[in-house]
Amino acid sequence: MMKNLKHLRIRLLDRVSLLVLASALVFSALVVKPLEDRGRLMLSRISPAAGGGADAKVAALYKLLKKEQTPTDWLAKLHGIGRATGVEMQQASYTTHDAGGRISRYEIVLPVAGSYSQVRDFLKRATAEIPVLSVDQMTLKRESRKDGALHGELRLTLHMVQS
Repeated sequence: MMKNLKHLRIRLLDRVSLLVLASALVFSALVVKPLEDRGRLMLSRISPAAGGGADAKVAALYKLLKKEQTPTDWLAKLHGIGRATGVEMQQASYTTHDAGGRISRYEIVLPVAGSYSQVRDFLKRATAEIPVLSVDQMTLKRESRKDGALHGELRLTLHMVQS
């Protein structure tokens, strides 16, 4: 009887281990790999123009971040993406940070509500359509397990090159 219990425990531990391993592989394939691909894409946009030195790489970065749109243009685009994806956005606030260099940061705090897939689609489209946008922090919560809607706060940053 005792021998059977030890054998059962090992089976259970094996199953849990396999489940953790499978979860790690799925996470790697669905989250890590796309982020690595996006990082390589961003580097490929900078690297060809930046032949060698650090000055050339910085110049290429400035060129990548320099856009004709103003922060209010990007905020309007962000609002449009929210409406298109069904994400309910409440009043956002943003602050400007000027570090004394050529790049200014506009930090946006955006309360959101919607389903997980809506929020995911919103972030995917926003980062694809607004190339100067970064997602700095995301806090999401669900009121109850049965509630399909998430409520949360997104902290985003627009990185803008000053003219």
